[in-house]
Amino acid sequence: MKKLYERIKPHQILFLFLDVLIVNGAYFLSFFLHRQFLFDYDVFKFLAMRFPYVTIVYIVLFVLRRLYSNLWKYIGFYEIFNLTICAGAGTAVCWIIDNIGERVIQSQGLNIYFISMPIVVYVDAFMFICFFSIGIRTIYKARRTLLMDSHRRRANADKRIMILGAGDMGNSVLHEMSLSNYKFGNPVVIVDDDVAKRNMRINGIPVKGKLENIPELVKKYDVNEIIFCIPSASAERRREILEIAMSTGCKLKRAPNIDELGGVNNVHKNYSDRIKQVDVLDLLSRPEVKLDPDVCKYVTGETVLVTGGGGSIGSELCRQIARYNPAKIVIFDIYENNAFTLKNSLDRRYGGAPEIEIRIGSVRELRRLREVFEEFQPSSVFHAAAHKHVPLMEDSPYEAVKNNILGTYNTAWCANEYGVKNFVLLSTDKAVNPTNVMGATKRVCEIVVQHFSKISKGTKFAAVRFGNVLGSNGSVIPIFKEQLEQGGPLTVTHPDITRYFMTIPEASQLVVQAGGLAKGGEIFVLDMGEPVKIVSLAENLIRLSGFEPYKDIEIQFIGLRPGEKLYEELSLEEELDERQKTGNDKIFVTKPLQIDDEQLEKDIKAIADLKPEEVRAYLKRLVPNYRGR
Repeated sequence: MKKLYERIKPHQILFLFLDVLIVNGAYFLSFFLHRQFLFDYDVFKFLAMRFPYVTIVYIVLFVLRRLYSNLWKYIGFYEIFNLTICAGAGTAVCWIIDNIGERVIQSQGLNIYFISMPIVVYVDAFMFICFFSIGIRTIYKARRTLLMDSHRRRANADKRIMILGAGDMGNSVLHEMSLSNYKFGNPVVIVDDDVAKRNMRINGIPVKGKLENIPELVKKYDVNEIIFCIPSASAERRREILEIAMSTGCKLKRAPNIDELGGVNNVHKNYSDRIKQVDVLDLLSRPEVKLDPDVCKYVTGETVLVTGGGGSIGSELCRQIARYNPAKIVIFDIYENNAFTLKNSLDRRYGGAPEIEIRIGSVRELRRLREVFEEFQPSSVFHAAAHKHVPLMEDSPYEAVKNNILGTYNTAWCANEYGVKNFVLLSTDKAVNPTNVMGATKRVCEIVVQHFSKISKGTKFAAVRFGNVLGSNGSVIPIFKEQLEQGGPLTVTHPDITRYFMTIPEASQLVVQAGGLAKGGEIFVLDMGEPVKIVSLAENLIRLSGFEPYKDIEIQFIGLRPGEKLYEELSLEEELDERQKTGNDKIFVTKPLQIDDEQLEKDIKAIADLKPEEVRAYLKRLVPNYRGR
């Protein structure tokens, strides 16, 4: 009994008491409305006689349908529908009881005063019950919400938020904030370029100004946090707006963009857990990648092998390939942990279609590669396995030769031997006029691919060359973030050093596209846009973290590392003259190389007998424009 008492909440008792009054009052009101408010004692006596069973019928139904267990602060369609069903059922039961009672009284000649009520009285009573029962619960919710909003707003009065964008996403963000009782902060102003929305209100929040007016509106409304909610904005426009917002010194967040949401139709869905801090990646002014889905259909329904599939680029490549419904993706990697994590992620996202297989091994081992090719018979191969860290490969050049050159040769040999339709090598801008071992080995990899393209009868071999990929393992951004977490300084090799940058998804998408464009022997060069100063990346990252560069967080220049260039090139001088466009305006094809196939075969076989001190001389012979030490 005590436990039952403890389980009963005060608002449940309140609702039960009000429901008793409402269901009986509804019949009084409906009956006297029907009688045009002509009152007499007998009528009151009759209606009072009905009080017990009317109360029992409705309350029992309300309890059975768990109306008093609902959280009415979240009242919605289901709760209203449930209450309406209960009211209708109760009215029907009371009508049946009244009719049975009337017949019993008449047949037995009982001396009981009874008034026959027309069906309209029951209909009106039903509507009154619904109206008042739903009404008091709505008032309860509104009162509770207003009190909670007021409390939350007072508690978070110091966190004042500006919403950029008054479209569907901005509206959804505001709605989510209201549902959470503004525990994450108080929206105080919305900024949008649409003149038609100017000076209107959304959820009580005013829409003001233009996006260019962000700084002055930040001061006017005392804003300290800005949420970017324009998922359809182009990359260039997004960067422009974010740079304006960044100049205010406010904390910056953003809702997911169209690609992250999975399409424009999902703007209002599943965004709340994906509002995140604006990243330096968001400041890249690269136009949106537009792919031709038909070009990528060569992987649909096929088995695709990705070497180095567990790496940062290889894993994203697997995700992009999975979008085109291959039958199977085979992840080949020497590191099992990353591959395992990727498989679980893809299985969760796609529900086992495509089938994901993992095989552990090194591309340096031809025997292991042959086992994998024999087992799966892939139709397309994306070769992403490579040693890529420039300073480390300067210290271990022989390992770069074995993994990059021999690994590429082995994989290409298997692709040719087992009749693979498409083979795509992931190369790098460091292969152009290389000044380091890593770049020189990747240049040889390009030569190997074009060699196999000449001798192969059925496989289309191609290479894709692009610049730095932001966010990949060991790239500059993760290093900067780690340094920032430690309080700085951020280290940059040279104040004038520049790099071409792409995001991991963009690079991976264009690799898949290039594979579909290949006819055999091409080196595809991706349009990387304008080069970016590394020091600018460091400065922006510091600002996005709420600090002032050189004041709160220092930037130190430590000098160029061995093999490092001040700037990168995407094409050789002789390639530029004959570079051709493709069906995609961000992908170009360079001039094919002149290769001595017999000599190349001898050079590859010579790797096994190389001594570490002979590696650089070996690379200079294979790549005459290699300018390493």
